[in-house]
Amino acid sequence: MGKEINLNSGIEIGIYTFGELLCDPYTGQLISAKQRLNEIIEAAKLADDAGLDVFGIGEHHRLDFAVSSPHIILAAIAQNTSQIKLISATTVLSTVDPVRLFEDFATLDIVSNGRSEIVAGRGAFLESFPLFGYNLDDYDRLFSENIELLLKLNENERITWKGHFRSELKGVDIAPRPIQQRIPIWIGVGGSQESAERTGRLGEGLMLAVLGGDPIQFKPLVEAYRYAGLKAGHNSKKLKVAIGAHGYISKTSQKAKEEFYAYYTNYFKSFMKNGGQLKISQTDFEQMAGPNNSLFVGSPQEIIEKILRQHELFGHQRFLAQIDIGGLPFKKVAKNIELLATKVAPVVRRETKKGC
Repeated sequence: MGKEINLNSGIEIGIYTFGELLCDPYTGQLISAKQRLNEIIEAAKLADDAGLDVFGIGEHHRLDFAVSSPHIILAAIAQNTSQIKLISATTVLSTVDPVRLFEDFATLDIVSNGRSEIVAGRGAFLESFPLFGYNLDDYDRLFSENIELLLKLNENERITWKGHFRSELKGVDIAPRPIQQRIPIWIGVGGSQESAERTGRLGEGLMLAVLGGDPIQFKPLVEAYRYAGLKAGHNSKKLKVAIGAHGYISKTSQKAKEEFYAYYTNYFKSFMKNGGQLKISQTDFEQMAGPNNSLFVGSPQEIIEKILRQHELFGHQRFLAQIDIGGLPFKKVAKNIELLATKVAPVVRRETKKGC
């Protein structure tokens, strides 16, 4: 088994990034991919030094993103950190060879001394399908076959396997083996109940993106996941839930909203609506950041209250915030890491500690 989440210490708190490259909406400055990657590595080091639990990096294959190979950046981070868990967020499993993926993260596990994890998903963008020679008509079949193979690779040093989309494996060694007996694997899910149920049947962790609206709308997905997992015979302790969200923290609620509005709308316009020109008004933004919605923007106390409200809904074991979006300058990212680690995480861990 991989390293278990210690429920006696409360839920894990961490951050993740997609490494997008966007102009700062105030200055118009666009940093280079090199600077963006350097800042990602530095952010991970700050998060580790501050005591956060998890750092994740997503995968994209576009010029407006700096990261196409998360495991390489995570390996660089491993050499600059000592405790923080290192995860993909997410790996586009439909268009990657599961053998290569497992070996990459097993190697990361070794160089990080047992800190690697995989979040496998189908991705919000589709550019990897033509790039790597896959047919979009096989979208679901590719994911189903690849997750099946990945889980087998995680359990066995030698494997015999036959599928449809890759060459047959006949008693081959899968090397290297990770330090952990089993690399923790999570499956990334958006709003699909079918995906949540499949994740439960597989008995893997559920990584749920809760990016907008009242979080209560996602509760049926978590319930479906746990029900399917228990029905399939999995121990309830194995059925872990992680929540991912957009966030920004400042000294006061109003200051946070004033500082983040332009960056969030910049990100939203560029990616959330597939490049559309939808404009979010200040009033809309205030509502999206309200106490009953899923955008984590506010004072440390407001962020604490939102995480705890979601914990009442989902009973999740991990919360991850994406805090570097929309061209946000690194100085503000660093300040958010500090506030999340020193003002938010200790309270959330205490309040969610098992037995409280």
